[in-house]
Amino acid sequence: MALVVAALQIVGGTFANMRIGENSLGVIGYALLLAGPVALIWRRAHPVPVLLIALGACIAYLSLGYGYGPIFLSLIIAFLTAGSIGSRWWTYPLVPLGYLVLAWPVPELFGRGANVWQIFALMAWLVVLLCAAEGIRQRKVVLIARRQRAEAARRDEEAQRERRAGEERLAIARELHDVLAHSLSLINVQSSVALELFDKKPEQAATALDAIKTASRDALAEVHTLLHSIRSGGPVAGESDSEAAEFVQEPPAPNRRRPGRGWTTRNAGGSGRVPAEEHESGGASRESEADAPRPAAPRAPAPSIGDLDALLQRARAAGLAVDTKIIGTPQQLPSVIDVAGARIIQESLTNVVRHAPGAQASVTVRYAAQSVDITVDNSRPASATPKSGPGGGNGILGMRERTHALGGALTAGPRPSGGFRVAARLPLQPMEPSDRKPPVPRPEDTARPDNVRPIRPGDRTAGQPSADEVRP
Repeated sequence: MALVVAALQIVGGTFANMRIGENSLGVIGYALLLAGPVALIWRRAHPVPVLLIALGACIAYLSLGYGYGPIFLSLIIAFLTAGSIGSRWWTYPLVPLGYLVLAWPVPELFGRGANVWQIFALMAWLVVLLCAAEGIRQRKVVLIARRQRAEAARRDEEAQRERRAGEERLAIARELHDVLAHSLSLINVQSSVALELFDKKPEQAATALDAIKTASRDALAEVHTLLHSIRSGGPVAGESDSEAAEFVQEPPAPNRRRPGRGWTTRNAGGSGRVPAEEHESGGASRESEADAPRPAAPRAPAPSIGDLDALLQRARAAGLAVDTKIIGTPQQLPSVIDVAGARIIQESLTNVVRHAPGAQASVTVRYAAQSVDITVDNSRPASATPKSGPGGGNGILGMRERTHALGGALTAGPRPSGGFRVAARLPLQPMEPSDRKPPVPRPEDTARPDNVRPIRPGDRTAGQPSADEVRP
């Protein structure tokens, strides 16, 4: 732009000076014609100084008697730039100052009186320039504000996506912990009992192995439920118990080929033996059945505090003595509240089995008008000198996060009389996701009290005074 303005001012100024100029253009005249365009190179970095240079060059040019011409072009561009991106306090006061200098003192120096029409024309041009500069400035302000709003909206949307992704990861981590930790802890207890009783009392060892089989099957079904929920995008609690129960079934026993004489044995559903020819004739149909789509993986029903006996079945099968108490009138809870309460009970009892062998537990569910309160207490562990052991440290933190996400509160810590207590209050109306705030981690979330420890092989569990007493 500076090059174009310089060319216009040199060519236009030369012709204008030939017509109305009093002095011929010399080195000083051409230098003044080039001063404004050269200064325009720095108009964005230093708008007000460039305006002063252009104004000074214009006044000096006219004061030396050169004719009016396109020398005002660089002054106009410098003024519009300074008015749009510079300071108003330094730019706009130069307008009346320049007007007075150009309208009266400069013409009087050469004995030319100020023409009324020229004065009003110059004033009109200055008003137009003021309006144009302010319009450009306001337009830029609007564009900048629009870009800032768009950038803020983009950052907010990105933060929302990150928040939702974080909540999804946290929910998946909680579900995996709740699904696996409970079952694996019970499997650990029962496997320890089975190893100890394998030679002494094989019948009770078989009972423990059967409990391991049930716990592992249920855990597998719950994992399939969680994976199905993740893939389909639906919550685990959204699936009805009746629908999920259809998939929880024993796998069929495989066909067994009896050696010799070409006889084969039917499945458990049939009886007797059939000739090998019949077995081979049905091979094609069985191959076609093998090619057919496999049935859906078993999915477990969502846990519920409405049926405490079913919820506590695994813990009691592991030998934990659990008492239950219900206060108030049981009512139908929202699925997310029901599942959260059940998970809190499961995790609390799992911690008792793992860290307080020989202790007794009690579960209290209190139904109120606006909330449901859950309290899980356990007594001191039977072992007087508990041993230290590894612990995940995520159980209490996960329960606290789950409760806080629903707008509730959870406390966990040792009881004054000994043992441990987990108390949770869940509102009957879950909190909206937009109102949730991340919970503040507490030291006790990852710290294990002195009176609890993880279960180890050979320990006696609650309800098992000795290894010879196994509760089915």
